[in-house]
Amino acid sequence: MQVSALELRPGTLVRYEGRMCTVVWWNILRNDRRAFVQMRIKDLLTGRTTELKESTDSKWEVLDKDERDMSYSYRDGEQEVFFTLEGDEFRCAVAAAEDALKWPAETYNAVFVDGQLVTINPPKHSILTITETSPPIRGAGSGNKEATLENGLKVKVNLLCDIGDKVRIETETMEFKERIAK
Repeated sequence: MQVSALELRPGTLVRYEGRMCTVVWWNILRNDRRAFVQMRIKDLLTGRTTELKESTDSKWEVLDKDERDMSYSYRDGEQEVFFTLEGDEFRCAVAAAEDALKWPAETYNAVFVDGQLVTINPPKHSILTITETSPPIRGAGSGNKEATLENGLKVKVNLLCDIGDKVRIETETMEFKERIAK
């Protein structure tokens, strides 16, 4: 299906120069005479991102996709192996799954195009343990401090959080949502 650049949104699968890509970031840029679409797309096989500035009426081929929940199993060379809830095995390139696998979860959202697994999306929220942060500040009011999570990512958390605490993080924005009681 062909759509204009103005109709694309983050998460849309497109074909760009013969390669399957996903739109990672999208923005409208306007000046006095015309409008442009700025976007960042990620190649699903190589993981390489490309920044583009397109006319709003340029045409893009959007790929039909099917989504299923899958569990991660193991890495086999240059491929990641996933299983459906029914036990069927599917493989995809490491680059197509590396962003999602930063977030530990029981199930991931798998995206199929023409019956082939092309990318893995992380869950909406992930619960992780804080491995490094400054001591908790009680009575300091509201605010944030930096913390390192068990997956190595750094995020801003509540001032009351301490090492060993479990926190819920929104995977898309890396925003702290809540501290989970021990």
